[in-house]
Amino acid sequence: MSELKRTPLFQVYKEYGAKTIDFGGWDLPIQFSSIKEEHEAVRTRAGLFDVSHMGEIEVKGPDSLKFLQKMMTNDIAKIKDGAAQYTAMCYENGGTVDDLLVYKLADEHYLLVVNAANTEKDFQWLQDHLEGDVLLDNLSEKMAQLALQGPLAGDILQKIVGDTPNVKEINFFKFQQNIMIDGKKALVSRTGYTGEDGYEIYCNVSDAVEIWKSILSAGKDEGVVPCGLGCRDTLRFEATLALYGQELSPEISPYEAGIGFAVKINKDDDFIGKKALKEQMESGLTRKIAGIEMIDRGIPRHGYSVYKDDQKIGEVTTGTQSPTLKKNIGLALIDVAYTKVGSEIEVEIRGKRLKAKIVQTPFYKRDKK
Repeated sequence: MSELKRTPLFQVYKEYGAKTIDFGGWDLPIQFSSIKEEHEAVRTRAGLFDVSHMGEIEVKGPDSLKFLQKMMTNDIAKIKDGAAQYTAMCYENGGTVDDLLVYKLADEHYLLVVNAANTEKDFQWLQDHLEGDVLLDNLSEKMAQLALQGPLAGDILQKIVGDTPNVKEINFFKFQQNIMIDGKKALVSRTGYTGEDGYEIYCNVSDAVEIWKSILSAGKDEGVVPCGLGCRDTLRFEATLALYGQELSPEISPYEAGIGFAVKINKDDDFIGKKALKEQMESGLTRKIAGIEMIDRGIPRHGYSVYKDDQKIGEVTTGTQSPTLKKNIGLALIDVAYTKVGSEIEVEIRGKRLKAKIVQTPFYKRDKK
Protein backbone atom coordinates (compact mmCIF):
# COMPACT_ATOMS: atom_id res chain seq x y z
CA MET A 1 0.00 0.00 0.00
CA SER A 2 1.48 3.35 -1.05
CA GLU A 3 2.01 6.08 1.52
CA LEU A 4 -0.60 8.83 1.69
CA LYS A 5 0.35 12.20 0.24
CA ARG A 6 0.44 15.17 2.58
CA THR A 7 0.01 18.90 2.03
CA PRO A 8 2.52 21.48 3.40
CA LEU A 9 0.05 22.13 6.24
CA PHE A 10 -0.04 18.57 7.53
CA GLN A 11 2.59 19.46 10.14
CA VAL A 12 0.20 21.92 11.87
CA TYR A 13 -3.05 19.92 11.67
CA LYS A 14 -2.56 18.45 15.15
CA GLU A 15 -2.24 21.91 16.71
CA TYR A 16 -5.81 22.59 15.62
CA GLY A 17 -7.26 19.17 16.54
CA ALA A 18 -7.63 17.78 13.02
CA LYS A 19 -9.10 14.33 12.42
CA THR A 20 -7.62 13.11 9.13
CA ILE A 21 -8.77 10.50 6.61
CA ASP A 22 -7.56 8.97 3.35
CA PHE A 23 -9.11 11.17 0.67
CA GLY A 24 -8.12 9.98 -2.80
CA GLY A 25 -4.62 9.07 -1.62
CA TRP A 26 -4.19 12.20 0.52
CA ASP A 27 -4.07 12.37 4.31
CA LEU A 28 -6.51 15.26 4.82
CA PRO A 29 -8.63 16.65 7.68
CA ILE A 30 -12.29 15.58 7.61
CA GLN A 31 -12.93 17.97 10.51
CA PHE A 32 -11.21 20.03 13.22
CA SER A 33 -14.11 20.55 15.67
CA SER A 34 -17.28 19.14 14.11
CA ILE A 35 -18.72 19.20 10.60
CA LYS A 36 -21.86 21.05 11.77
CA GLU A 37 -19.92 23.68 13.74
CA GLU A 38 -17.54 24.32 10.83
CA HIS A 39 -20.43 24.43 8.34
CA GLU A 40 -22.25 27.02 10.45
CA ALA A 41 -19.08 29.09 10.86
CA VAL A 42 -18.70 29.39 7.07
CA ARG A 43 -22.37 30.29 6.59
CA THR A 44 -22.38 32.93 9.35
CA ARG A 45 -18.77 34.05 9.93
CA ALA A 46 -15.75 32.52 8.18
CA GLY A 47 -13.85 29.27 7.82
CA LEU A 48 -10.36 28.48 6.56
CA PHE A 49 -9.68 25.40 4.44
CA ASP A 50 -6.45 23.74 3.35
CA VAL A 51 -7.08 22.78 -0.28
CA SER A 52 -3.42 22.35 -1.22
CA HIS A 53 -4.21 18.88 -2.57
CA MET A 54 -5.83 20.53 -5.61
CA GLY A 55 -3.78 20.44 -8.81
CA GLU A 56 -2.28 23.47 -10.60
CA ILE A 57 -1.15 23.23 -14.22
CA GLU A 58 0.55 26.12 -16.04
CA VAL A 59 -0.13 26.58 -19.76
CA LYS A 60 1.89 29.15 -21.67
CA GLY A 61 3.18 29.96 -25.12
CA PRO A 62 2.01 31.65 -28.36
CA ASP A 63 -0.52 28.89 -29.11
CA SER A 64 -1.87 28.46 -25.57
CA LEU A 65 -5.26 30.10 -26.30
CA LYS A 66 -5.81 27.98 -29.41
CA PHE A 67 -4.85 24.85 -27.49
CA LEU A 68 -7.13 25.61 -24.53
CA GLN A 69 -10.03 26.38 -26.88
CA LYS A 70 -9.64 22.85 -28.27
CA MET A 71 -9.46 21.26 -24.81
CA MET A 72 -12.14 23.21 -22.89
CA THR A 73 -15.91 23.37 -23.27
CA ASN A 74 -16.15 27.04 -22.28
CA ASP A 75 -14.96 30.00 -24.40
CA ILE A 76 -11.43 30.71 -23.16
CA ALA A 77 -11.15 33.71 -25.55
CA LYS A 78 -13.67 35.54 -23.34
CA ILE A 79 -11.38 35.50 -20.26
CA LYS A 80 -9.74 38.86 -19.61
CA ASP A 81 -6.41 39.31 -17.80
CA GLY A 82 -7.02 38.96 -14.07
CA ALA A 83 -10.15 36.87 -14.49
CA ALA A 84 -11.04 33.22 -13.91
CA GLN A 85 -13.51 30.98 -15.71
CA TYR A 86 -15.23 27.73 -14.75
CA THR A 87 -15.10 25.09 -17.49
CA ALA A 88 -14.92 21.38 -18.20
CA MET A 89 -12.83 19.03 -20.32
CA CYS A 90 -14.69 16.26 -22.12
CA TYR A 91 -14.03 13.00 -23.89
CA GLU A 92 -15.15 12.58 -27.51
CA ASN A 93 -18.37 10.91 -26.27
CA GLY A 94 -19.30 13.96 -24.14
CA GLY A 95 -18.37 12.34 -20.81
CA THR A 96 -16.39 14.53 -18.42
CA VAL A 97 -12.61 14.35 -17.98
CA ASP A 98 -12.77 17.00 -15.23
CA ASP A 99 -14.31 20.32 -14.21
CA LEU A 100 -11.82 23.08 -13.43
CA LEU A 101 -10.96 26.76 -13.20
CA VAL A 102 -8.87 28.59 -15.79
CA TYR A 103 -7.03 31.73 -14.62
CA LYS A 104 -5.69 34.12 -17.25
CA LEU A 105 -2.42 35.41 -15.77
CA ALA A 106 -1.45 37.32 -18.95
CA ASP A 107 -1.66 36.92 -22.73
CA GLU A 108 -0.35 33.44 -23.61
CA HIS A 109 -0.17 32.50 -19.91
CA TYR A 110 -2.84 30.53 -18.00
CA LEU A 111 -3.16 28.58 -14.77
CA LEU A 112 -5.54 25.61 -14.60
CA VAL A 113 -6.80 24.49 -11.18
CA VAL A 114 -7.98 20.89 -11.35
CA ASN A 115 -9.43 18.30 -8.97
CA ALA A 116 -6.81 16.60 -6.80
CA ALA A 117 -7.61 13.01 -7.79
CA ASN A 118 -7.52 13.99 -11.47
CA THR A 119 -4.26 16.00 -11.53
CA GLU A 120 -2.08 13.35 -13.16
CA LYS A 121 -4.85 12.17 -15.47
CA ASP A 122 -5.61 15.75 -16.56
CA PHE A 123 -1.95 16.59 -17.14
CA GLN A 124 -1.55 13.46 -19.26
CA TRP A 125 -4.76 14.25 -21.18
CA LEU A 126 -3.45 17.72 -22.00
CA GLN A 127 -0.01 16.34 -22.88
CA ASP A 128 -1.55 13.73 -25.20
CA HIS A 129 -3.40 16.42 -27.16
CA LEU A 130 -0.67 19.06 -27.16
CA GLU A 131 -0.42 21.06 -30.40
CA GLY A 132 1.55 24.13 -31.44
CA ASP A 133 3.95 26.26 -29.43
CA VAL A 134 2.69 25.47 -25.93
CA LEU A 135 4.49 24.63 -22.69
CA LEU A 136 2.77 22.63 -19.94
CA ASP A 137 4.07 22.50 -16.39
CA ASN A 138 2.54 20.69 -13.42
CA LEU A 139 3.08 23.14 -10.55
CA SER A 140 1.05 21.18 -8.00
CA GLU A 141 3.98 20.29 -5.75
CA LYS A 142 5.24 23.88 -5.70
CA MET A 143 1.93 25.59 -4.88
CA ALA A 144 -0.29 25.56 -1.81
CA GLN A 145 -3.91 26.68 -1.82
CA LEU A 146 -5.99 27.99 1.09
CA ALA A 147 -9.66 28.94 0.95
CA LEU A 148 -11.05 31.59 3.30
CA GLN A 149 -14.83 31.42 2.96
CA GLY A 150 -17.78 33.15 4.60
CA PRO A 151 -19.41 36.59 4.96
CA LEU A 152 -16.54 37.96 7.09
CA ALA A 153 -13.75 36.61 4.84
CA GLY A 154 -13.00 40.00 3.28
CA ASP A 155 -12.72 41.79 6.63
CA ILE A 156 -10.30 39.17 7.95
CA LEU A 157 -8.11 39.07 4.85
CA GLN A 158 -7.90 42.86 4.70
CA LYS A 159 -6.24 42.93 8.12
CA ILE A 160 -3.20 41.04 6.84
CA VAL A 161 -2.80 42.57 3.38
CA GLY A 162 -2.64 46.15 4.64
CA ASP A 163 -4.48 49.09 3.09
CA THR A 164 -3.79 48.17 -0.52
CA PRO A 165 -5.19 46.46 -2.36
CA ASN A 166 -8.75 46.57 -1.03
CA VAL A 167 -9.57 42.85 -1.30
CA LYS A 168 -13.30 43.63 -1.26
CA GLU A 169 -12.81 45.40 -4.59
CA ILE A 170 -11.65 42.15 -6.21
CA ASN A 171 -14.85 41.15 -8.01
CA PHE A 172 -16.31 37.65 -8.18
CA PHE A 173 -14.21 35.37 -10.42
CA LYS A 174 -11.45 37.98 -10.58
CA PHE A 175 -8.02 37.81 -8.95
CA GLN A 176 -4.88 39.79 -8.18
CA GLN A 177 -1.33 38.50 -8.34
CA ASN A 178 1.58 39.40 -6.07
CA ILE A 179 -0.51 40.41 -3.07
CA MET A 180 1.61 40.49 0.07
CA ILE A 181 0.10 38.59 3.02
CA ASP A 182 2.27 39.27 6.06
CA GLY A 183 5.23 39.66 3.73
CA LYS A 184 4.48 36.51 1.71
CA LYS A 185 3.57 36.80 -1.98
CA ALA A 186 0.25 35.25 -3.07
CA LEU A 187 -2.36 35.20 -5.81
CA VAL A 188 -5.75 36.07 -4.27
CA SER A 189 -8.90 35.06 -6.11
CA ARG A 190 -12.57 35.89 -5.29
CA THR A 191 -13.73 32.31 -5.79
CA GLY A 192 -14.71 29.31 -3.70
CA TYR A 193 -16.60 26.05 -3.43
CA THR A 194 -18.99 26.74 -0.55
CA GLY A 195 -21.79 28.91 -1.92
CA GLU A 196 -20.51 31.79 0.24
CA ASP A 197 -18.46 34.86 -0.51
CA GLY A 198 -14.77 34.22 -0.05
CA TYR A 199 -11.26 33.98 -1.39
CA GLU A 200 -8.84 31.34 -2.59
CA ILE A 201 -5.18 32.05 -1.89
CA TYR A 202 -2.38 30.49 -3.96
CA CYS A 203 1.11 30.67 -2.52
CA ASN A 204 4.48 28.95 -2.41
CA VAL A 205 4.42 25.72 -0.37
CA SER A 206 7.07 27.16 1.97
CA ASP A 207 4.76 30.08 2.90
CA ALA A 208 1.57 28.07 3.51
CA VAL A 209 1.93 27.48 7.26
CA GLU A 210 2.66 31.15 8.03
CA ILE A 211 -0.26 32.38 5.91
CA TRP A 212 -2.57 29.80 7.53
CA LYS A 213 -1.58 30.94 11.02
CA SER A 214 -1.79 34.64 10.08
CA ILE A 215 -5.36 34.26 8.81
CA LEU A 216 -6.54 32.34 11.88
CA SER A 217 -4.87 34.86 14.18
CA ALA A 218 -6.30 37.86 12.27
CA GLY A 219 -9.80 36.34 12.31
CA LYS A 220 -9.87 35.38 15.98
CA ASP A 221 -12.30 38.17 16.95
CA GLU A 222 -14.57 37.37 13.99
CA GLY A 223 -14.78 33.71 15.00
CA VAL A 224 -12.92 32.21 12.02
CA VAL A 225 -12.31 28.46 12.41
CA PRO A 226 -10.17 25.89 10.58
CA CYS A 227 -12.41 23.66 8.46
CA GLY A 228 -12.14 20.18 7.00
CA LEU A 229 -13.39 18.28 3.98
CA GLY A 230 -16.59 17.22 5.74
CA CYS A 231 -18.15 20.67 5.79
CA ARG A 232 -16.61 21.56 2.44
CA ASP A 233 -18.78 18.79 1.02
CA THR A 234 -21.98 19.78 2.87
CA LEU A 235 -21.46 23.45 1.92
CA ARG A 236 -20.88 22.78 -1.79
CA PHE A 237 -23.77 20.30 -1.82
CA GLU A 238 -26.28 22.79 -0.34
CA ALA A 239 -25.17 25.30 -3.01
CA THR A 240 -25.57 22.51 -5.62
CA LEU A 241 -21.98 22.73 -6.87
CA ALA A 242 -21.01 19.59 -8.78
CA LEU A 243 -18.44 17.16 -7.37
CA TYR A 244 -16.32 15.13 -9.77
CA GLY A 245 -16.82 11.42 -9.17
CA GLN A 246 -20.41 12.01 -8.07
CA GLU A 247 -22.33 14.56 -10.20
CA LEU A 248 -19.64 14.45 -12.91
CA SER A 249 -17.74 11.47 -14.36
CA PRO A 250 -16.55 9.94 -17.64
CA GLU A 251 -20.13 8.60 -17.95
CA ILE A 252 -21.89 11.87 -17.07
CA SER A 253 -21.81 14.88 -19.40
CA PRO A 254 -21.74 18.53 -18.28
CA TYR A 255 -25.32 18.94 -19.54
CA GLU A 256 -26.57 15.99 -17.50
CA ALA A 257 -24.72 17.31 -14.43
CA GLY A 258 -26.35 20.74 -14.68
CA ILE A 259 -23.22 22.69 -15.68
CA GLY A 260 -24.33 23.35 -19.25
CA PHE A 261 -23.58 27.05 -18.66
CA ALA A 262 -19.88 26.09 -18.93
CA VAL A 263 -20.38 24.58 -22.39
CA LYS A 264 -20.26 27.04 -25.29
CA ILE A 265 -21.48 24.84 -28.11
CA ASN A 266 -21.60 27.82 -30.50
CA LYS A 267 -18.02 28.99 -30.04
CA ASP A 268 -16.15 29.03 -33.36
CA ASP A 269 -13.41 26.68 -32.22
CA ASP A 270 -13.96 22.96 -32.30
CA PHE A 271 -13.37 21.27 -28.95
CA ILE A 272 -13.12 17.65 -27.83
CA GLY A 273 -16.62 16.33 -27.19
CA LYS A 274 -18.38 19.16 -29.06
CA LYS A 275 -20.07 16.87 -31.61
CA ALA A 276 -21.42 14.49 -28.94
CA LEU A 277 -22.61 17.34 -26.71
CA LYS A 278 -24.32 19.07 -29.63
CA GLU A 279 -26.14 15.84 -30.52
CA GLN A 280 -27.14 15.39 -26.87
CA MET A 281 -28.71 18.84 -26.80
CA GLU A 282 -30.41 18.48 -30.17
CA SER A 283 -31.92 15.09 -29.37
CA GLY A 284 -32.76 16.12 -25.79
CA LEU A 285 -31.40 14.82 -22.49
CA THR A 286 -32.67 11.44 -21.32
CA ARG A 287 -31.45 11.96 -17.73
CA LYS A 288 -30.24 14.82 -15.56
CA ILE A 289 -29.33 15.80 -12.00
CA ALA A 290 -32.34 16.81 -9.91
CA GLY A 291 -32.80 17.86 -6.28
CA ILE A 292 -34.70 15.54 -3.94
CA GLU A 293 -36.10 16.02 -0.45
CA MET A 294 -37.13 13.09 1.73
CA ILE A 295 -40.76 12.90 2.84
CA ASP A 296 -40.27 9.74 4.89
CA ARG A 297 -37.51 9.53 7.50
CA GLY A 298 -34.20 8.53 5.97
CA ILE A 299 -31.05 10.03 4.49
CA PRO A 300 -30.36 9.52 0.77
CA ARG A 301 -26.73 8.52 0.18
CA HIS A 302 -24.47 8.27 -2.87
CA GLY A 303 -25.37 5.21 -4.97
CA TYR A 304 -28.85 4.64 -3.53
CA SER A 305 -31.42 3.65 -6.19
CA VAL A 306 -34.34 5.93 -7.07
CA TYR A 307 -37.71 4.48 -8.14
CA LYS A 308 -41.07 5.50 -9.57
CA ASP A 309 -43.87 2.93 -9.56
CA ASP A 310 -41.49 -0.01 -9.14
CA GLN A 311 -39.33 1.17 -12.02
CA LYS A 312 -35.73 2.20 -11.29
CA ILE A 313 -35.29 5.69 -12.74
CA GLY A 314 -31.79 6.57 -11.50
CA GLU A 315 -29.62 6.92 -8.43
CA VAL A 316 -28.48 9.37 -5.80
CA THR A 317 -25.17 11.13 -6.50
CA THR A 318 -24.91 13.05 -3.19
CA GLY A 319 -27.14 13.15 -0.13
CA THR A 320 -27.06 14.16 3.54
CA GLN A 321 -28.96 15.94 6.26
CA SER A 322 -28.53 19.60 5.38
CA PRO A 323 -26.96 21.46 8.35
CA THR A 324 -28.51 24.75 7.19
CA LEU A 325 -31.98 23.55 6.17
CA LYS A 326 -32.27 20.71 8.72
CA LYS A 327 -33.78 18.51 6.00
CA ASN A 328 -32.71 15.21 4.45
CA ILE A 329 -31.92 16.12 0.86
CA GLY A 330 -30.00 14.79 -2.10
CA LEU A 331 -29.01 15.13 -5.73
CA ALA A 332 -29.94 12.29 -8.05
CA LEU A 333 -29.21 11.49 -11.69
CA ILE A 334 -32.61 10.40 -12.97
CA ASP A 335 -34.76 9.96 -16.06
CA VAL A 336 -35.85 13.46 -17.22
CA ALA A 337 -39.50 12.36 -17.35
CA TYR A 338 -39.53 12.32 -13.54
CA THR A 339 -37.69 15.57 -12.80
CA LYS A 340 -40.67 17.92 -12.55
CA VAL A 341 -40.59 19.85 -9.25
CA GLY A 342 -43.15 18.41 -6.85
CA SER A 343 -43.16 14.91 -8.38
CA GLU A 344 -43.10 12.07 -5.84
CA ILE A 345 -40.47 9.35 -6.13
CA GLU A 346 -38.96 6.71 -3.84
CA VAL A 347 -35.40 6.18 -2.62
CA GLU A 348 -34.27 2.73 -1.57
CA ILE A 349 -32.64 3.09 1.85
CA ARG A 350 -31.47 -0.06 3.66
CA GLY A 351 -33.79 -2.29 1.68
CA LYS A 352 -36.88 -0.09 2.08
CA ARG A 353 -38.35 2.30 -0.47
CA LEU A 354 -39.02 5.62 1.20
CA LYS A 355 -41.00 8.55 -0.19
CA ALA A 356 -39.26 11.67 -1.49
CA LYS A 357 -40.11 14.56 -3.80
CA ILE A 358 -38.34 16.52 -6.51
CA VAL A 359 -37.40 20.03 -5.35
CA GLN A 360 -35.88 23.15 -6.87
CA THR A 361 -32.10 23.62 -6.71
CA PRO A 362 -29.87 25.14 -5.48
CA PHE A 363 -31.01 24.12 -2.02
CA TYR A 364 -29.23 27.15 -0.56
CA LYS A 365 -28.47 30.57 -2.03
CA ARG A 366 -26.68 33.21 -0.01
CA ASP A 367 -28.17 36.65 0.52
CA LYS A 368 -26.02 38.98 -1.60
CA LYS A 369 -26.91 42.19 0.22
